Amino acid sequence: MIVYGALTIFFIWCAILSVIIYSTRKHYLKLVSKTGKERIDEILDQILSNEGKKKEEVKRLGMVLARLEEKEQFHLQKTALLRFNPFERTGGEQSFVLALLDKKNSGLVVNFIYTRDGLRAYAKRVKNGEGEEYQLSREEKQAIEQSK
Repeated sequence: MIVYGALTIFFIWCAILSVIIYSTRKHYLKLVSKTGKERIDEILDQILSNEGKKKEEVKRLGMVLARLEEKEQFHLQKTALLRFNPFERTGGEQSFVLALLDKKNSGLVVNFIYTRDGLRAYAKRVKNGEGEEYQLSREEKQAIEQSK
């Protein structure tokens, strides 16, 4: 009886070892096929080399991303269109203001005023939400506020 118990334990132990060896061999063959190397030290060297290359690539991509983030602050990001009536009692809201701003509220405000004589267009530079050379009208300030 003791012999049968010992044989059972022995066969279970052999089965467990067989599974472990099979999974280890499978993993080893997978490493060999991916790297093309035969020895473990060569495989590890190649893995470390690849890791170093990947770290350099990630660092380079981080620098590219930082440059892009810096540049994107100056791209057109905020826009607003505000229609208004420049004459209180006559006409409709045919005139309008167009605000084109970057992240820092700098850019351009274009005011199109429709009159009986025709259409007049005025452009003003904006820096940090304020008129750079000329004072902004109430409608232009409203357009800047709407663009946020």
